[in-house]
Amino acid sequence: MIDNSNSDTVLGPSQKIFLVALSFFLVVLLFFFRTGFKANEMLDQLAKNSLEPEIALSNGKPTVFEFYADWCEACKEMAPDMVNAEKLNSNKIDIVLLNVDNSRWFDLIDKYDVTGIPQLTFFDDQGEFKGFSLGIRKYSELNEIFLALINNSELPSFTKLSNSSNLISKNNLKVLNNNIRSEGPRDHS
Repeated sequence: MIDNSNSDTVLGPSQKIFLVALSFFLVVLLFFFRTGFKANEMLDQLAKNSLEPEIALSNGKPTVFEFYADWCEACKEMAPDMVNAEKLNSNKIDIVLLNVDNSRWFDLIDKYDVTGIPQLTFFDDQGEFKGFSLGIRKYSELNEIFLALINNSELPSFTKLSNSSNLISKNNLKVLNNNIRSEGPRDHS
């Protein structure tokens, strides 16, 4: 009599290749999910630590509004640098996260002409508008901005060598106001 029980457990070459490919796919998927969840956790952490905008603007500290969205990949990319910069300056500056998908913030989105995200909007210690930045800011850039706000000095100017856009100060905002606003941060095609 021939024992066929072992032949059922032996995998053919195509089955082995399939299992290796499936394992590789699952490892890559796990890596991306883990990284994405960590960035979302950081955004959630910043949002939970945020003051109400009115309180932040009136408490005698410079303030940064970050307009963001949970689905925004650029916002997720900037989140670790924002968390680290916020920790370094937590007693000297207020960071307020405002989700553009939350109707509660639509008035501020309109008031500060948010046309893309992430947008950082800067205020001095008296709550006066100082400027804004549209796009990703790296840790060193965030620290320079925060230091300028804390010292009530002029905001730094950055080149477009990274994925960052130039800072817009109150002085050159007049030029931008002549442009026609065609879409908001939630309008994507």
